[in-house]
Amino acid sequence: MFRVSFLNNTKILLTTIILSSALLGCASSPPHPIALKIDQDMVRIDGGKYLMGSDASEAKKAEKPAHLVMVNDFYISKFEVTQELFESVMGSSLSYFQSPDIPVNNLSWQQANFFIKKLNEMTGETYRLPTEAEWEYAARGGNASQGYAYSGSNNIDEVAWYSKNANNQAHPVGMKHPNELGLYDMTGNVGEFVSDAYDDNFYRFSPKDNPNNARDEASGLAHKTVRGSSFSYNANESENYRRDFASQSIIMSDMGLRLVKDAQ
Repeated sequence: MFRVSFLNNTKILLTTIILSSALLGCASSPPHPIALKIDQDMVRIDGGKYLMGSDASEAKKAEKPAHLVMVNDFYISKFEVTQELFESVMGSSLSYFQSPDIPVNNLSWQQANFFIKKLNEMTGETYRLPTEAEWEYAARGGNASQGYAYSGSNNIDEVAWYSKNANNQAHPVGMKHPNELGLYDMTGNVGEFVSDAYDDNFYRFSPKDNPNNARDEASGLAHKTVRGSSFSYNANESENYRRDFASQSIIMSDMGLRLVKDAQ
């Protein structure tokens, strides 16, 4: 009797071990190749506090007042999403300026989010657009900020493709100097969609901790925020605090995106 019971218990234990190993193997399956490539080019940003916006006389109403904001840790891509990455998920793009290493362009906020949805379905990851507060924190250099006017320099030519040097077109990513965090093209090249709806009064009542003005809006004319200026903007329209907007369905040749994801 004891021997039979012992053998049965042993079989049950072995079966449990085998099933547990199988489940562990599934849980620890290697990342999708696309996710692996994206993550290799992501930078972990340590959270912190900073003054978002500006009180400068030349700042617009929507960019005032400067207000204290806190953001949590997050990951952000060194580069804007390239056509190579976009097309590896979507099959093709409608980019006006075409090359695998040029940021995907000529797309809308809605299309940018649809790409991210498909990317996450393909990879099992949780990529997203940055919030406006995360974006500006990263552009300013996070906890390593040197207080530059543009992302990485007070000399816009060092860090950006803008109206005076871009020949009115997008350029391959990573050709200019990075900012304090190793991020490229945060100023210029293509404008970058963020998750927030555009509200020119939001800074006046913005919460301090991780502000996010994201809204699920049905109208194609709903305004979404765009940051980072672009190749068509002048230097005095490209400082780190500058805000712009576009209808969520509009397609423009100087708009693109950059990926972020939460820090675990």
